[in-house]
Amino acid sequence: MSTHILGRKTTYEAHAFNVQKVTIQLPDGRHYLYDLVDHKPAVTVIAVDAARAIWFVCQFRVGAGAELLELPAGVLDENEDPQAGAAREIREETGKAAGQIQKIGEFYMSAGYCNELMHVFLATDLCDDPLDADDDEFIQVQSIPVVQVYEMIAQGRLRDSKSLAALLLAQPFFYEAGDLPPAGQKR
Repeated sequence: MSTHILGRKTTYEAHAFNVQKVTIQLPDGRHYLYDLVDHKPAVTVIAVDAARAIWFVCQFRVGAGAELLELPAGVLDENEDPQAGAAREIREETGKAAGQIQKIGEFYMSAGYCNELMHVFLATDLCDDPLDADDDEFIQVQSIPVVQVYEMIAQGRLRDSKSLAALLLAQPFFYEAGDLPPAGQKR
């Protein structure tokens, strides 16, 4: 016997997510009630410019109670294609548009209590093409050379989970492009 969902009941509705009570049947036949954050899908974008720098945003995050340095990211609009959402988010958050954008992976943000699926894109051939930012976003934008980004990760200076996971997915692309030294070697 395996675990499976028997039913769901929404107990709270918000802008980007709802909260549900989910009834699960466990492998031993017992029923168990879980709380689930039913979150809209989202995107994270690794925007790399011609100088081989990655574009980041710095903004206050209420969960951390502080400003965090992160990759551009955001929730998808209803029925929005993830690639279109990624292209929109980098324009809104960095003022850059991508000539090339490719999906490099996806992951669940925290599957123990949330079903948010994060789509990760690598964006290149950047040019200026801003869109208006969201009303609640007060963002500082900065670009950081690829090798310095991975040094910051090694030093524990990047603490945003979606950015860390996305940059792990992007690492093979940066090795292939020569932006990072081969594993185990220093520049």
